[in-house]
Amino acid sequence: MDLIIKPTELCNFKCSFCSSSKITFEDNTATLDLNKIFKFLKRFPETKTIIVNGGDPLMMKPNYYWKIIEFLDKHDMPTTISLTTNLYPFLMKPLKWKELFNHSRVGVATSFQYGGGRLKGDYSEFTEEDFWKCSDVMLEHVGYRPSFIAVIVDDNEDTVLQTVELAKKMDVVCKVNYAMASGSQSAPYRLSKIYERYVQIWKAGLSDWEHNTQQMLNRLRGGATICPQARNCDSHIRTIQPEGDYYSCGAFGDDLDKPIDFDYEMKGGFATPLAEDINLMSMKKACFTCPMYEICNGCKKTIKDLKEHNMVEDHCQHMKSMANDIIALNRLETAVTPYIDEREIA
Repeated sequence: MDLIIKPTELCNFKCSFCSSSKITFEDNTATLDLNKIFKFLKRFPETKTIIVNGGDPLMMKPNYYWKIIEFLDKHDMPTTISLTTNLYPFLMKPLKWKELFNHSRVGVATSFQYGGGRLKGDYSEFTEEDFWKCSDVMLEHVGYRPSFIAVIVDDNEDTVLQTVELAKKMDVVCKVNYAMASGSQSAPYRLSKIYERYVQIWKAGLSDWEHNTQQMLNRLRGGATICPQARNCDSHIRTIQPEGDYYSCGAFGDDLDKPIDFDYEMKGGFATPLAEDINLMSMKKACFTCPMYEICNGCKKTIKDLKEHNMVEDHCQHMKSMANDIIALNRLETAVTPYIDEREIA
């Protein structure tokens, strides 16, 4: 089991694509009660990773995470903590976070993309120069450059290869994700368009530095995959939002859709709301006989988004035009070892 926690909706950035923006909570300054996390860990002591996102995790004080570590140590749990942060607070005050970031249970990932509404708190652009500064400070104080996520929208879709080339320069693996329809992002970036970019990444010889391209190939070979290719999120992922709302998927949690009764599971029950929704099995009936079925229907939030925004047919026609290329990549690259963090796979 993996647990995604969102301790707070607060963030020092104002990114236009962010799923956490324009989401209505009774109190957007609410912070996730640690006792709720501890109850979950007692119920699922085999939890491998606590994935922390937001908002931004560094809007909380370091002591919040030290208390989680203290609980894990006390109960001799194997769990690690993975923080996904824009790192700007760390750049400003590295000594505040240095000890935590160097702890053996803690890993840090970050995010960057060219364009696409990546904005600091004063609405100025978070530039490549800013990103290098954050990465350099991590290397200086923690000993490594963190991997990073890039969110692709229509406005920055032509920067994908530039993004992966940046990862290569940094000698890290990036994860090029498509924007989903949540928060300020009113419509999703169409799935077929991101797969066109993954094909371009492979043809450019850059797949070693981009996680989702590797996952695409692994999925075609029937291998295990993680988000956004995992279809069985119900079985191994849970999410807790700042006010304690409980879901099996972080993206559905951002939509406040398909919640799970926390008390029911803490008393021994186990819910599978995504698996039970037949509308999320596929984009359309014809998908079941298509060789691209596993690729197109890997993420149930994506299925929901494309259906709700009437993008299924455009996606389908585009994917059919690329199917031969994608299948050919699998034949050519059978020796690829996918970059998958085993802590994130049930």
